[in-house]
Amino acid sequence: MTLRRLALPLSVFILGASALVGAAYLSLDSLRSETRGPSAIGGRFSLIADDGRTVSDADMKGEPFLVFFGYTHCPDTCPTTLAQISDVFGKLGADKKVGALFITVDPERDTPAVLKDYLSNFDRRIIGLSGDRSAIEAAMKAYRVIARKVPTQDGDYSMDHTAIIYLMDKQGRFVSAFNLDQAPEAAARDLSTYL
Repeated sequence: MTLRRLALPLSVFILGASALVGAAYLSLDSLRSETRGPSAIGGRFSLIADDGRTVSDADMKGEPFLVFFGYTHCPDTCPTTLAQISDVFGKLGADKKVGALFITVDPERDTPAVLKDYLSNFDRRIIGLSGDRSAIEAAMKAYRVIARKVPTQDGDYSMDHTAIIYLMDKQGRFVSAFNLDQAPEAAARDLSTYL
């Protein structure tokens, strides 16, 4: 008799619990499909390369690439980061299809010619990109980059800017911030998983 009295509430409890588990699964599945959608970082751009040609996001598809925003008058962060990227590329080997974009946040000073001269000190797979201010700001907005002029005492200026290295996959989709705070060999191994 006692089992019969418990059967109905127990059945209702099991049915309710099953419904909650099903609803949770559907909610999580919906959330997972949203995260598989387009990334909020990256997107379309069209800028002038250090060799004078126009380079767009579509030109980079087919190989993984890194994106770094900076400027040629940068005293420390930019040259250090470009040297680290060059070291990683060197560990990958010259035959590996990988690239990097160095997009200036200071197009008034960083013309394609200035970028070409500056980048001659680094791996040839690093492409310098410049353009007019509106094109640079569109690229900065696509990558969620912030930059601002900071006047110096001598009447010149420096640039405060976001210093993230963006790893993009072969389809031009954002993967993650690329970690250069490791040995070049380890960073090269990480990058090689996207080749």
